[in-house]
Amino acid sequence: MGAGSRIDAAVTRSEIQNQFPMAQTDQTRSRTQSQQWFERARQSLVEGVNSPSRGAAVYSDGPILLERGRGSQVWDIDGNKYIDFMMSFGALIQGHAHPALVKIVSQAITEGSHFAAATSAEVEAAERFCRMVPSAEVVRFANTGSEATMLALRLARAHTGRNKFLKFEGHYHGWYDPYLLNAHSHPPEQLGSPENPARLPDSEGIPAAIFDDVVLAPWNDSAALQKVIAKHGHELAAVITEPIMANMGCILPRDGYLQQLRDLTSHCGALLILDEVVTGFRYAPGGCQEYYKVKPDLSTFGKALGGGFPVGAVAGPRSILERMRWGDKMVLHYGTFNGHRLTMKVIAENLDLLSAKDTHAKLHAIGNAAISGLRDMFRRRKVKAIVQGFGPMFQIYFTERDAIHDYRDYCAYADTKKYSRFIHKLLEQGIYMTPSNGLHWIISTAHTETDVQALVEAADQVCAGLS
Repeated sequence: MGAGSRIDAAVTRSEIQNQFPMAQTDQTRSRTQSQQWFERARQSLVEGVNSPSRGAAVYSDGPILLERGRGSQVWDIDGNKYIDFMMSFGALIQGHAHPALVKIVSQAITEGSHFAAATSAEVEAAERFCRMVPSAEVVRFANTGSEATMLALRLARAHTGRNKFLKFEGHYHGWYDPYLLNAHSHPPEQLGSPENPARLPDSEGIPAAIFDDVVLAPWNDSAALQKVIAKHGHELAAVITEPIMANMGCILPRDGYLQQLRDLTSHCGALLILDEVVTGFRYAPGGCQEYYKVKPDLSTFGKALGGGFPVGAVAGPRSILERMRWGDKMVLHYGTFNGHRLTMKVIAENLDLLSAKDTHAKLHAIGNAAISGLRDMFRRRKVKAIVQGFGPMFQIYFTERDAIHDYRDYCAYADTKKYSRFIHKLLEQGIYMTPSNGLHWIISTAHTETDVQALVEAADQVCAGLS
């Protein structure tokens, strides 16, 4: 899943200073070279970046240019060191420059990075993938999460003979035209009613007719789900969902909701597509479908699968994926870089690392320690904030609510500007994180209890000046 949809407006430096006066610290940082390079970049790159989630739309003074990383730490072009809790929006599940992955890359590049031909590397990566993912009889590799979700929808339409699909408010499934509906946050008064959501395109340049086949519904609402399936189920090729709503921070499914989705789609003949581009291989070796014990018809992957290299994947039963077999009425899926040899080598090694005993238990333990420490700190400081999620992924919301349950809660009750100010101050304390509240804190296998302690202490210093 890409990060371009999860952008909250940047705040000015004066707003940051007024809301979060600088705590006493020796970590004030000069970013002169970052600013100079950003100005240079703006001459040849749109907004000076290659994705708006990296630029001035999110970072008030422009992006911090990172130059190198190792383990849980990164260094910017000015030489400042940070503990990285963004981890490339979740792609770096092993942290930066993991020795085993560095060794694999170093060896593979000398033999030829890519041939656009069949290789043993893609076989080994696919075998490991299918052993780990419960629903995967076979897998097809692509290059990004967006490509994977595009392919999944095409397969669903071919398999069912139907065209419409159900998408939930606030979910992001890549920048494919039909998915770009209600993925950004908006003022609550613009959202319409849960029974009849306003349809809010996320991009210009998309013909309105593209959305004719999209059924839009609120997520995490059992009654609303039953009604929309009763009305539209007979014409749906698929229902696509994130198992954990990762596009508005970290919003967990209500108890039984994913199983209800599974039951209702099975009953109406629609395929259930589980978008695990963010969650895959993170919560359990087989992703959220293993953790929550839900078997989708198709599932999509990216980010953590590639260990820092670009990849997407669609997995499921042969009866659906073999519609891509060459012949009449096939589902076409080309790609020069599909099964990229170097990436496949990395994936095989990465999945071996993730299969090791206690790997996910440690991810959960470190993440839960961070969550607990932050919650205790906010409580002690009497700051109205919640830390939502568990284990290897979570998010902070400045809100008086006890929980954020869905897109509408996020739009109405999450103080995203306050969150941005908070993160900008943490950056000055040596904690690297995106100021966009719609993303999430990521724990990698490289993070330690010492990193957690540093995070909590830095957050405590920032909150010392919080009114």
